[in-house]
Amino acid sequence: MLLPSADDLAARIPDGALVALPPDNSLPSVAIAKALIRRGARRLRLLGVPVSGFATDILIGAGCVAEVETSAVSLGEAGFAPRFSAALKAGSITVRDATCPAIHTMLQAAEKGVPFMPLRGLIGSDILANRPDWKVVPNPFAEDGADPVVLLPAKQPDFAIFHAAMADDEGNVWLGRRRECATIAHAAKAALVTVERVVPGNFLEDERLASGTISATYINAVAIAERGARPAALLDEYGFDAAYVADYARAAKTADGFRAWLDREVLGAAQKVAAE
Repeated sequence: MLLPSADDLAARIPDGALVALPPDNSLPSVAIAKALIRRGARRLRLLGVPVSGFATDILIGAGCVAEVETSAVSLGEAGFAPRFSAALKAGSITVRDATCPAIHTMLQAAEKGVPFMPLRGLIGSDILANRPDWKVVPNPFAEDGADPVVLLPAKQPDFAIFHAAMADDEGNVWLGRRRECATIAHAAKAALVTVERVVPGNFLEDERLASGTISATYINAVAIAERGARPAALLDEYGFDAAYVADYARAAKTADGFRAWLDREVLGAAQKVAAE
């Protein structure tokens, strides 16, 4: 289903939803994150797949987020995510520590329709003490109950949101090699995607494009949002905007600075478009 804008996609995400987002190096939809802020979304639970970055930080700063589950929140070379750090210190959000393999394993369980999946590498780490929902059990195939493994529950997001270069007339979305977006689309109850453009044809009938395509079966709605991943890079379309992130990181060190940035880059930009 093709919708008019990212704001129309954001309108489908209710308050309190569990929303999965890919990392800054893998097709995040910053356009939908900004639209959620404009909508005034509240109590969102964010799942970083497997880490969180710019989109998560602006959503936290805008008061949209109640909980974050991720293995890290960072702006990369621009340093710590300032609004996440401030919210964590203030105790205004709940943080559920995870690891990259653990997040992928929980999503793969949901993708496969099974209630849990095992993962070995967590044994001996401190993180297990803070995740009572992760269970250490004996390997049932080992003698005398030796060789413990960790069982991780399936994680099914309410929504997967990401950006892609293009969709086709049939609703298929081309991701290239960014397969973590396919994982969250398969695992989630619904996938909402912004794209640079919609093109004629069917990617699944093109040998060059089929392997990098998510079938429309897993896509609930698409909207065109040019440069919708910015400041993240988008494949061969445009590069990472380091200056934009650095400017944000400086501004968002304080609540007042973040509010000024938000008014200029998110709320003010929307008002300008409406006036035009």
